[in-house]
Amino acid sequence: MKLHDLKPNEGARKDRKRKGRGTASGYGKTSGRGMKGQNSRSGGGVPLYHQGGNLPYFRKLPFMRGEGFHVVNRVRYEEVNLEKLVEFPADTEITPEALLEAGIIKNLKKPVKILGRGDVSVALTVKTHKISASAQEKIEGAGGSVVLIQAE
Repeated sequence: MKLHDLKPNEGARKDRKRKGRGTASGYGKTSGRGMKGQNSRSGGGVPLYHQGGNLPYFRKLPFMRGEGFHVVNRVRYEEVNLEKLVEFPADTEITPEALLEAGIIKNLKKPVKILGRGDVSVALTVKTHKISASAQEKIEGAGGSVVLIQAE
């Protein structure tokens, strides 16, 4: 067998529709376009996004609000960077309540997440709902510890 002997399997390839080649072809005269109307004319037809005169979906999008356009179970955190924790003395236990008293966070309704911007030079015990890997590394590198607490 050589390259020129290769053929596709029987029925694997279909002949294309040859429109406008006479009545016997099955696609003669009107060439499958029907009799009259917008779609029978050359250059006729409507764009793909046409919705029968309704406002097209893509023009509605900026105005759509509510379900489907926001994450339902999204958790919003009170974010605290390490640079804010430098005011605490060594061996302090830092909890969300302590952060609230210090004025670093606004309320206790949101869970607290510690982020890694800044450095820690003293050993701190941090009790938080979530912490970034870099922040945990820096706290433990300074001799501190991290305890994760469950959100209510």
